[in-house]
Amino acid sequence: MSVRATLSPSPTVAIIGAGAIGLAIAWRLAQRGANLTVFDKGTAGMGASHAAAGMLAACAEAEPGEEKLIALNRASQFLWPSFAEELERAADMSIGYRTKGTLVIALTADDQARLKHLLAFQNSLGLPLEWLPAAETRRREPHLAPSIAGAVWSPQDHQVDNRALVAALRAAALGAGVVLREHAAVDRVETNQGRITGIRVEGRVMSADFVIVAAGAWSRGITGLPPDARPPVRPVKGQMLALRMDPKAPLLQHVVWAPGAYLVPRWDGRLLIGATVEEKGFDPDLTAGGQLSLLEATWRALPGIEELPIDEMWVGFRPGSRDDAPIISAGPMPGLVYATGHYRNGILLTPITAKAVADLILDGAVDPLVRPFGLERFAPAVAAE
Repeated sequence: MSVRATLSPSPTVAIIGAGAIGLAIAWRLAQRGANLTVFDKGTAGMGASHAAAGMLAACAEAEPGEEKLIALNRASQFLWPSFAEELERAADMSIGYRTKGTLVIALTADDQARLKHLLAFQNSLGLPLEWLPAAETRRREPHLAPSIAGAVWSPQDHQVDNRALVAALRAAALGAGVVLREHAAVDRVETNQGRITGIRVEGRVMSADFVIVAAGAWSRGITGLPPDARPPVRPVKGQMLALRMDPKAPLLQHVVWAPGAYLVPRWDGRLLIGATVEEKGFDPDLTAGGQLSLLEATWRALPGIEELPIDEMWVGFRPGSRDDAPIISAGPMPGLVYATGHYRNGILLTPITAKAVADLILDGAVDPLVRPFGLERFAPAVAAE
């Protein structure tokens, strides 16, 4: 697979998709002298990046069979402190990066047995998690249900305000010279003799040495690519809501994973609750059942939510690949690059994805941690399709 479409030290790059991933790649490439234009069919950052909860949960979510993804997630997690500091300095704004840690709570003996079994696997990988008894869990979070059985404590799983992150990436990218074109849907990718030559937007062709597909759940619908170059990414619907706590006396300080829901407290008093996982395509509807399931699961863990006002409800579309792992690689034709399919880990993987794509385009280098996540792993399925 060819990576370099040009030997120019300042290549022209078109990025399709202005979410956290697309904007972060643009910022990193512009910092190194590339000429960047980012296109989005809507407003920048209003897709999955807007709908997310901003959890950076590389440890607590680690499960058997995902060892390569866990390694990638952890590598990106290690980048987050310096990435956040640099971005806040460049954008001159806060991104709400919080380092309180995460609790994964057990409400029943069955929950406890399941979590301890998973904890043994996580500890075998060297992940820094430990079991807390019920009394210690409630000492850290006194408003949790009195009947809880304990929790897994993950001190290195932090959070960031994803909406503030997108705003900061937008500002940093523009400050670095990136051209951002919102409400400019890409009609098609232009090719010639098996090579990427640019994109067509609103009937006009823009030449580019590289085209980066970072359109999240919409990546597969980009036209102009042959079947073997279309990334197998689908939308996975998720419903969420936010309650409004008193910021001076919040019910929670840590991110909490409970059976059936996760709870993410923000500094401004918002309590984000998510998220359903629904294979319903681009169905935008909130449902009574989806919201009820989230509220009931949250109430069982945190009974004090009963009196909290509802601040917002929304739907988002996670970009899920066939194996629910990201696609970060060169494409099957020179000049085509993918940064999509991040599923539940888009915010977590933003720093390492941006670095990996910049290194790929400007140096022709592939990070060994990223290598397993190329499009080629789907080649037999794509051919059969």
